[in-house]
Amino acid sequence: MADAQLVIEHIREAFCKTEHPGDAFLQGSQEGCEPAEVTAPFKGLGHWTQVDPAILDPNYTALSFFSEGGFRHFLPAFLIADLQGRLQTADPVFHLTNGFSDQMVKIPAGSRVYERSIGKSAFVNPRRYGAMTWHDHARCRLSIFTREESGAIVAYLEYKRNADPYGLNAEEINAALDNFWRDRAANGPTHQTIRQSLIEEAEYLKDIESGKNG
Repeated sequence: MADAQLVIEHIREAFCKTEHPGDAFLQGSQEGCEPAEVTAPFKGLGHWTQVDPAILDPNYTALSFFSEGGFRHFLPAFLIADLQGRLQTADPVFHLTNGFSDQMVKIPAGSRVYERSIGKSAFVNPRRYGAMTWHDHARCRLSIFTREESGAIVAYLEYKRNADPYGLNAEEINAALDNFWRDRAANGPTHQTIRQSLIEEAEYLKDIESGKNG
């Protein structure tokens, strides 16, 4: 089993140049007051390495309420704190594995026992999102990570699975690894691909604004 410190170094290297989306774009959900409250402590921090681990647990729901860019940028702070045993409430594993496996639960209500699907095939909220399942949602939200970042996430998930003698999350972790993360780590866009795209887009916009036509 990989040493936790080796996984931490992997995460630091993979996310060292991960772009900050800007304070105005850290918050994803606009519903209610909680999203603003739990993402506020992350504002004013120019890089995830500046995060005080002490703020992570009290604001653990930020992992649900970050924008995609906020989630991508600040996730490594949660991963490293977890590997250092500094998290009691925040659960990064859930946010990286939810939506890739199904569970059926039986819930008694009234005179019946209902079987409810939780996870991959369950609909998010049909009234608002139509046919979107949690699997669809997970693949969309987690597609923000580059090949390098995904490789570090694979190392983190494998460590968490192997370090748990009870295998409590093994099924969920294996499903996420097999159905998304390993492929993303092998074939996802690289940091360099994204940087080159940004350079080309900037050049294009500059020429458009200057009125050049080739």
